[in-house]
Amino acid sequence: MNKTLLMLLCSALTIQTSYADETAPTQTASNKPVSIARTAHNPLLATSTLAYGLPAFNKIRNEHFAPAFATAIRLHEKEIAAIANNRAKPSFENTIVALERSGQTLNRVSTIFFNLTATHTNPVLEALSSEMAPKLSAHQDLISLNDKLFARIEQIVKVRDQLKLDAESSRLLDRYYTDFVRAGAKLDATQKDKLKALNAQLATLGNQFSQNVLKETNSSALVLEHKEDLAGLSDAEIQIAAAAAKAKGMDGKFLIPLMNTTGQPAIASLEKREIRQRLHEASVNRGSHGGENDNRKIAIELARLRAERAQLLGYAHYADYGLEDETAKTSTAVNKMLSGLAPAAVANAKAEAAELQKLIDAKQGGFQLAAWDWAYYTEQLRKEKYAFDDGQLRPYFELNQVLEKGVFFAATKLYGITFKERKDLPVYHPSVRVYEIFDADGKPMALFLADMYARDSKRGGAWMNSYVEQSHLFGNKPVIANHLNIPQPPAGEPTLLTVDEVKTAFHEFGHALHGLFSNVKYPRFSGTNVPRDFVEYPSQVNEMWATWPEVLKNYAKHYQTGAPIPQDLLDKVAASKKFNQGYTTTEYIAASLLDQRWHQLTPAQIPGDAIAFEQAALKDMGVDFAPVPPRYRTTYFSHIFGGGYSAGYYAYLWSEVLDADTVEWFHEQGGLSRKNGDWFRRQLLSRGGSIDPMESFRQFRGRDPKIEPLLLRRGLK
Repeated sequence: MNKTLLMLLCSALTIQTSYADETAPTQTASNKPVSIARTAHNPLLATSTLAYGLPAFNKIRNEHFAPAFATAIRLHEKEIAAIANNRAKPSFENTIVALERSGQTLNRVSTIFFNLTATHTNPVLEALSSEMAPKLSAHQDLISLNDKLFARIEQIVKVRDQLKLDAESSRLLDRYYTDFVRAGAKLDATQKDKLKALNAQLATLGNQFSQNVLKETNSSALVLEHKEDLAGLSDAEIQIAAAAAKAKGMDGKFLIPLMNTTGQPAIASLEKREIRQRLHEASVNRGSHGGENDNRKIAIELARLRAERAQLLGYAHYADYGLEDETAKTSTAVNKMLSGLAPAAVANAKAEAAELQKLIDAKQGGFQLAAWDWAYYTEQLRKEKYAFDDGQLRPYFELNQVLEKGVFFAATKLYGITFKERKDLPVYHPSVRVYEIFDADGKPMALFLADMYARDSKRGGAWMNSYVEQSHLFGNKPVIANHLNIPQPPAGEPTLLTVDEVKTAFHEFGHALHGLFSNVKYPRFSGTNVPRDFVEYPSQVNEMWATWPEVLKNYAKHYQTGAPIPQDLLDKVAASKKFNQGYTTTEYIAASLLDQRWHQLTPAQIPGDAIAFEQAALKDMGVDFAPVPPRYRTTYFSHIFGGGYSAGYYAYLWSEVLDADTVEWFHEQGGLSRKNGDWFRRQLLSRGGSIDPMESFRQFRGRDPKIEPLLLRRGLK
């Protein structure tokens, strides 16, 4: 039972779901149950015959999923029963490896289903997602709370010294034992019944929270009547807004969709203050203004259920439970890092706010800086200080150039891998592109799916996922996908990226490399199956190549003339590197502290008012600076209430310690070279979770990480 399946089942929905009117892959006339008799022709119930096991998206229909789940769960139950009831003496092969081999059909069905509900969903899939959440939770409990199964694992652990296991197999045994204990295997019968009920409730509510977020994000998009209200946006951005409104049946109007974060990119350009305020308020009020998609009570109930579950398992609160299995280990360690960085970050943000207020006053604004003013006046200040703005950069960041001559080019230089687009393979949406990847020796290595554009049927944010995970046990090569949410321009117009979108493209491909270079036996350890506070590390390292001179020179060319980006403009960008870091660090730390505060509650401490709790928590933690709201507010904080980052949103900053130290190493070793790339690949990227992640870092770096590079990068030292 590999970790992809384990994660899907443990949380029932670790991948956030989404909602839209579009179909994925094909809309059915109704949501009526489909006969199991149809499973004989169900493409989900057999391994795909396409290259690398790529799902046959052109054959998969909505109606295939319900019977596929039913069959796959039944098959998995039989496999588990056979292992648990095996009369042979428990051994590593007949128990641990057998568990690792089990559930392949359910893993395939679950992976495809949850990836589609995240990337291209529809009401039929959403309804099934809600139905399956408690069922998958119950199925996982059937495995994790199986006394016979756990007894076999315990017996193997007791004689492990006699087994002479290799390092990866020994770690696999450790992980299975730990996973079962953390899932409640040592509880008594009454406690297990209570745990099952809690797990079912958590799965259902987590699914509902995620669906509500996407519905709210779609319905809260800002609709404007007059073109002059969009003053400050480029002609291309105005065309996109007009096309978005037309697609919604509002021809002649303009629609600005919301991004998943609190901050909305358009605020940096919109000249009318009242329009900026409307856009900001539409963002921060998501899920907290009543109606069927309100998430306030759901967040409270999720926090309560998690607290109860943690105490049932023997922990003071959920954060202690969640962090035990991360590299941070304890909530004390996370609190120390966040509270140690917060004062300096807020002080920097307040200094930046003072500068922005001076600019507002100089322009005779006649108002005090508010959250909806920050990005707009930051761009004005950037122009004043460094004589450039983001708008000057975008013509040099055309999507295809960034992807193929930037992201792929850097990977080729570092690791020797090459890319070939495959237009003969099916995809789940016409805008998705497929690339075959070849290793340095020319041998076929993997498939990579690039899903770059935003759509209503796709959840917000950016992420990587696997359709097939590498493992020598099954002989699988990886199929990896990256997902961004770049607004799609009208037909025939170029897709020009912001600096942040370029950075995100490199970041997500760093995750992809972690999956693509996996070289492990057991799928439990494949690719990004590592602690959450380590998983962001390789992706953050890969961001450095976005601005590396040789890489930048190769992709940053004007989309019309082909002229390279001017050096003086690059110099200005480099000079502004620490600009606005107070804001960036504060909004992130505020969200991270909010996450910890929600998950360090005992059941008796659960509040009755989510918004009042949030406000009091931010004030108590010293990050209640109104012009800089948290990156996510409680009611649309999908990372922690609908995804896999509960008590773990700190992970980005924790990983950045390792990232900044690694970037320093690359500079010390000469930067973009095969020698450096091969060392990073061999010592770190290829190992997945087969070795303790911090030991992997030490073997790569030659020592423990230092925090100083991060402090310098963030302007905190």
